Amino acid sequence: MKIKKNDMVVVIAGNSKGRSGKVLRVYPEKQRVIVEGVNMVSRHRKPTQTNPQGGITRQEAPVHISNVMLIDPKANEPTRVGKAPIIDENTGKTRYVRRSVATGETIE
Repeated sequence: MKIKKNDMVVVIAGNSKGRSGKVLRVYPEKQRVIVEGVNMVSRHRKPTQTNPQGGITRQEAPVHISNVMLIDPKANEPTRVGKAPIIDENTGKTRYVRRSVATGETIE
């Protein structure tokens, strides 16, 4: 997956289009992410010992990964994400890092 936890993303489709936030959780098997403050839904909660009042709470719902775009940390603009190979000098093994398609900068 090209989106990871703690990445800053912007929503490009759906009811929350244009909003941005930090990725709180990633579900790779479902190809969905939970973004802070985006796609808020109301949840009816029963009273419990920890929450004796119960009631209606608001929480984030998952958004499909195709509806979010990573914000490039250097340019502060939405960008597509690609992979770039890096060869380790000591071992000679190749590993891949994420990079911005627009600027070509690596994303940590």
